Amino acid sequence: MLKRLFRTRTLSHEDLKDSGLKRCLTAFDLTLLGIGAIIGTGIFVLTGIAAATQSGPAVILSFLIAGTACAFAALSYSELAGSLGGCGSAYGYTYAAFGELIAWLIGWNLLLEYGMSVAAVANGWSGYFLNALQAFGVTLPPAITAAPAKGGLVNLPAVLVIFSLMGMLILGAKESARLNMVMVSLKLIAVLVFLIVASGNIQIANWSPFMPFGWFSRTPDGHTSGVFAGAALVFFAYIGFDAVTTAAEEARDPQRDLPRGILASLAICTGCYILVAAGLTGVVSYKALNVSSPVAFALIQLGHRWAAGMVAAGVIAGLLTVMLVLYYGLTRIIFAMARDGLLPPRFGALNTKTQTPVTTIVVTGGVCMLFAGFIPLGALAELVNIGTLFAFVMVCIGVIVLRYTQPDLKRSFRTPWHPLIPVAGTLACGGLMCFLPTMTWVRFGVWLCLGLIFYFAYSYRHSRLAADTQ
Repeated sequence: MLKRLFRTRTLSHEDLKDSGLKRCLTAFDLTLLGIGAIIGTGIFVLTGIAAATQSGPAVILSFLIAGTACAFAALSYSELAGSLGGCGSAYGYTYAAFGELIAWLIGWNLLLEYGMSVAAVANGWSGYFLNALQAFGVTLPPAITAAPAKGGLVNLPAVLVIFSLMGMLILGAKESARLNMVMVSLKLIAVLVFLIVASGNIQIANWSPFMPFGWFSRTPDGHTSGVFAGAALVFFAYIGFDAVTTAAEEARDPQRDLPRGILASLAICTGCYILVAAGLTGVVSYKALNVSSPVAFALIQLGHRWAAGMVAAGVIAGLLTVMLVLYYGLTRIIFAMARDGLLPPRFGALNTKTQTPVTTIVVTGGVCMLFAGFIPLGALAELVNIGTLFAFVMVCIGVIVLRYTQPDLKRSFRTPWHPLIPVAGTLACGGLMCFLPTMTWVRFGVWLCLGLIFYFAYSYRHSRLAADTQ
């Protein structure tokens, strides 16, 4: 039985040429896909929260630390994406390196990461959308704009925005990519507007003290603060570059374009984050930034309401693209797991007209709408970071393992300075996990236990590898 738990499955890009998904995405599309997933909640929301409660002006260092950890992981992702392929992202890579049980746990973990991220961002988007309506004198009843825990009945805007994205994903990957391109352009313009305005209003005194919370501390109740704690928090801002790998089976030339898309999107976004963090803490005291829209807040404080309005529009567009790409990635991971027999086969079926997994899109959209409509934002976002960091650690280790177990595997991109970079990625991402609150670890453990129950109740017996070995 132990051997069956760790049976490995390797697919190459050649094996997946006839997967049924339509190959239509270029390296440019993939780069924009990554930017669409990365620039959103992190740059427009978490920058202020991390500065006010965790890092102070040293949030710049927090973004740099988190970005460096992601860079190590991105290089590892690029090697596996260019050689193994598959739309399952880290799930597929660990299937090849560590076997089925570990792959299942990673896949189960990715379902939580992507699903909760979609619901959480939809919840945040709803808040910005309601603020925009209020600016035009339109106020919706609280009963349809808040979850029950917040005094309402349902967060209807959050539900409706996911429903709209569901229709877009059903149409196809290329149509979704076109929408993503427009939205990415709008939010990059918003970032540029802020940087131009901020550059002329920097007050050096706002950067002193630079590290008011120190490097790291943990209170008896498990609360964390400091630069490293801030890095663990703003890591959420980088979640998304791995979504590029979920498009492997819809990329025109995945072996060449996937590594380019991953590395380019991460480099562009890291630069944007550091510049915005420096500008934000330079124009306003970090103590005042614990607000829902710190970038717009800073511009209003400077008296530039027109710029604040443009940034607010960019936020709305930015969060749309984050939801779109994460929702897209979620459906492709489920598609890959169902194709391997670990989830019911219905989730691996494609619509003959649109060449998209319509059933998966509809079901996952329904679940995300339930969470977004009835669960508050804070409760949704708690587990996302630890799940992503766990997946990144396994991908980094997977590069090392596959170099030894499959040395002849065709690698269009090879992680430089092997094994130094994968080891650095493992230590960096694993280290950030240590800076997360204690309760986050407890909830993460509960989720993994539920995954093990499902695996032994269904997936173990229905796996395609199990059928092949009978």
